[in-house]
Amino acid sequence: MRLRQIALVARNLDAARADIAAVFGIDYAYDDPGVGKYGLCNAVFPIGDTFLEVVSPKIEGTTAGRLLDKRSGDGGYMVILQTDRLEQARQRIRNAGARIVDEITGDGFAFTHIHPRDVGGAIVSVDWMDPPERWQWAGPEWRKHAPKHASLAIIGAELQSIAPDKMAKRWGEVLGLSVERVGAVWKIALDRGEICFTALQDQRGEGLRGFKVAASDADAIRRAAAQRALVDDAGNLILAGAIVGLVDR
Repeated sequence: MRLRQIALVARNLDAARADIAAVFGIDYAYDDPGVGKYGLCNAVFPIGDTFLEVVSPKIEGTTAGRLLDKRSGDGGYMVILQTDRLEQARQRIRNAGARIVDEITGDGFAFTHIHPRDVGGAIVSVDWMDPPERWQWAGPEWRKHAPKHASLAIIGAELQSIAPDKMAKRWGEVLGLSVERVGAVWKIALDRGEICFTALQDQRGEGLRGFKVAASDADAIRRAAAQRALVDDAGNLILAGAIVGLVDR
């Protein structure tokens, strides 16, 4: 199972889109018409062969809008994993007693959205693609616009919780993956990445606090972020309310 996409939620999609494009040097984002049924508009950016999405509510009463209110602003929204064993993954989710709130199986692609209350911290989707390198949600042209850095990729997600041990255990149960404790952090190892669970780090409550990106020139990304005043007092890079950890590759 692989971490393939992170979704953030923002009130101002245009502002978030401009920040992400400038920081990562990306000249392209796909507007997925499929999110319209959830009352959202979005932008999906290729980060190497992984993806960063920003969604924004365009009507009242959306899940995304409620999350913006609950967590007092922009931030993490969704973790999207990719599997090559779709039916086994779906059956495991059901066996764990987690509700599937939406699922689609199309021509060479599928998704399975798990109710956030049944895992905690974020909406989780388990997706499948054929061929595996395909990514339906980024449109047909994303490869032409992906940054040229071969090592640029999203490699981690961090969720904070009142009880990170329990949240990690639940994610592991639903996804069929083992959990390891490393100091004060609980981790689920993925193919080319990991999901980390920590105690609450701020006053925003449980949720997807941030994500980690490996880059061949992390310093250039930091400089671009600083130029746009996207670095907080602690030195953290902030995009749409989420903390971005950078790893040199």
